[in-house]
Amino acid sequence: MTEPSFLSTHDPAPYHVWPARQRSPFLLVSDHAGRQVPQRLGDMGLSDEQWERHIAYDIGIREVGYGLRDRLGCALIEQVYSRLVIDCNRAAGHATSIPAISDETLIPANNSLSAHEREAREEAILHAYHDQIDRLLDQQGEEETVFVSLHSFTPHMKGPEAEQRPWHVGLLHDHDPKSAQIMRQLLEEEGGLCVGDNQPYVLNPLNEYTVPHHGATRQLPALEIEIRQDQIAHKEGQEQWIERLARLLPRFWDRRKGQST
Repeated sequence: MTEPSFLSTHDPAPYHVWPARQRSPFLLVSDHAGRQVPQRLGDMGLSDEQWERHIAYDIGIREVGYGLRDRLGCALIEQVYSRLVIDCNRAAGHATSIPAISDETLIPANNSLSAHEREAREEAILHAYHDQIDRLLDQQGEEETVFVSLHSFTPHMKGPEAEQRPWHVGLLHDHDPKSAQIMRQLLEEEGGLCVGDNQPYVLNPLNEYTVPHHGATRQLPALEIEIRQDQIAHKEGQEQWIERLARLLPRFWDRRKGQST
């Protein structure tokens, strides 16, 4: 008997692609835009209130990504399922890929999973999403492609050592510090922004997957942009960041190309 797929015919596809409307160097990806859950997992043992928190998805980034894609005319791929089902910015088998605890909150549906259950989520969601990113990159070509990964971060984590995070936006980098440096200069020229350099997180292949797997492997110019969630939790803030990034990203690319010659 053929084993049923982890995702049923009633579940949405694991990613949504907004195709490019014009030639653009930018490809936008959003690993934590969605918070869908496969029917078989129900509410995963969490309350409605927990599903509104940052542990479930990157608050505000879906709206920013869509608005930015609309302004730039570039392609955007969004991951549809909640990071609590599987975190698509983690390699298969990573300790935090399918979290049993997230920011001091127990995730009952993720406790005591078998290797088979983990592999089913990886195959249906993680690999499907990243395979589609590869297809988009192949279609776009690598001569003039900027890989832009969009995220948002909570202003503070729980726990005794948690501190308020002062950065309005962070630029994460590993293989391509030049791009982060140029974008940081542009953001700081705006005035009034506290810009983090590998803050609030450090980007490397041990703790992230998307940019190392696609950007570093192909040696593409890459930006990972983290916006603090209180900046984009409302429409006004989302529009401000859409306008800002739509204006600065083309300037970034002009400077980046100029420094490469």
